[in-house]
Amino acid sequence: MKIVVLDGYLLNPGDLSWLELEKLGEVFVYDRTPADLIAERAEGAQIVLTNKTPLRAETIDRLPELRYIGVIATGFDNVDVRAARERGITVTNVPAYSSASVAQLVFALLLELCHRVGLHNESVHEGDWSRSPDFSFWRTPLIELEGRTMGIVGLGDIGRRVAKLALAFGMRVVAVSRTKKELPVELPDVELVELEDLYAQSDVVSLHCPLTEATKGMIHRGSLSAMKRSAFLINTGRGALVVEEDLAEALRSGTIAGAGLDVLSKEPPAPDHPLIGVPNCYITPHIAWATHAARSALMSGVVRNVERYLAGETENSVG
Repeated sequence: MKIVVLDGYLLNPGDLSWLELEKLGEVFVYDRTPADLIAERAEGAQIVLTNKTPLRAETIDRLPELRYIGVIATGFDNVDVRAARERGITVTNVPAYSSASVAQLVFALLLELCHRVGLHNESVHEGDWSRSPDFSFWRTPLIELEGRTMGIVGLGDIGRRVAKLALAFGMRVVAVSRTKKELPVELPDVELVELEDLYAQSDVVSLHCPLTEATKGMIHRGSLSAMKRSAFLINTGRGALVVEEDLAEALRSGTIAGAGLDVLSKEPPAPDHPLIGVPNCYITPHIAWATHAARSALMSGVVRNVERYLAGETENSVG
């Protein structure tokens, strides 16, 4: 059984092991695979694993022995699932492996917006505290979360974890659920509202919905104008949920107070990306999923998916 990993570096830059996968077949691991080498490297493989390397219809057609595509992630928009299905190729993903880590980064971004820890740390190291006539000083207004409203768009596993953390901070939590399910029993204090009401009521809007035709660009000039001028936007979901030029303008004009983003519509971004350098916009390089614990869970999930496929009991199939 030939197993090819097209882009394994970010899952395992050296602090994890491929040993369990290697027990299942002859494994070839590439750190990264450029588009013009995908078909060549995957040639003869029955199993191909990919994180972000695209597997489009034209590439799938060039791989007659391919039987299984394992996505090393939860999102699978880099794979042409319809083309795979037409060929009888199984496609799987790994859901919910990083939920705790993503929820944690939501609050890392939010707390940075509230307290500007980095700014105050730099100020101290530059000697400002040593020169201060007072025992305390602050460079920006400091914001307490208790009593403020967290608006969560999407109540999947990550959204629910964010809700629990927000409630633990003493926040009021309102949410929009695209599936219109009843609230989880562990979240009786969350209020389901319409999206327009969420924008109007929230001090923090946090995005946790999938990227679909309906949600693409949902944060735009109009929705930003519907938010409070003191509101923060947090996006750890998908970059294309946000019209980035509109967000840049909203931050510059004071339409909203700040943003914390772990995702952009194109990654890595161009040096002249409209949000780079914008005041009150904190951007991290898609790291919410990348804690050691989350990547370990992802590796285990990838291996288990392959194991179950080989046993004829496919789990986590998509499409």
